[in-house]
Amino acid sequence: MATERVRTCTDAELLLLGLLAEMPRHGYEIEQEIARRGLREWTQIGFSSIYFVLGKLKRAGLVAAKRATGAKAKKTFVLTPAGRRVLVEQTRTALQAYRPTYGSLLLGMMHWPVLTRTQALAALEARGTAVDTELARLEAMHADQQPLPDYVDAVFDFTMTQLQAEAAWIRRTCDYMKTKPVA
Repeated sequence: MATERVRTCTDAELLLLGLLAEMPRHGYEIEQEIARRGLREWTQIGFSSIYFVLGKLKRAGLVAAKRATGAKAKKTFVLTPAGRRVLVEQTRTALQAYRPTYGSLLLGMMHWPVLTRTQALAALEARGTAVDTELARLEAMHADQQPLPDYVDAVFDFTMTQLQAEAAWIRRTCDYMKTKPVA
């Protein structure tokens, strides 16, 4: 018996499938929910992209559009059974599988030699300041939104723990690079 291959979604597609699994919504409602929950902290999706992504999901048979009666009725999107299957599988995969991220920081480190030591250290220290600022912003946002469901607390905790680890790495790396003899 052949196994059905589950479609791989982009992060934006997975976000919209999840929001539609909660309840049918039209595009503007999705935008409001993304803004209300601060979901752009974890997924890159602009307001103008929502309808584009919904169109892709509709063509793939993962969502369906229903128009209510009335001249100004908005198109409401609902999750299809195929969309629910993809959402379940992709959510499970997202939780269990490690997927490396390749940030520009690593390329910057690889190209460190094109800068003077002073330039490179200044750039890395500026990143440290930016990371500290972002961490403080997320901590304040997290505190302001309490109480939150456990899974949302876990998302904040994961993100803040990553930022704390990056801040510590930047401090160690700067300290090391400052004391290392110039080659």
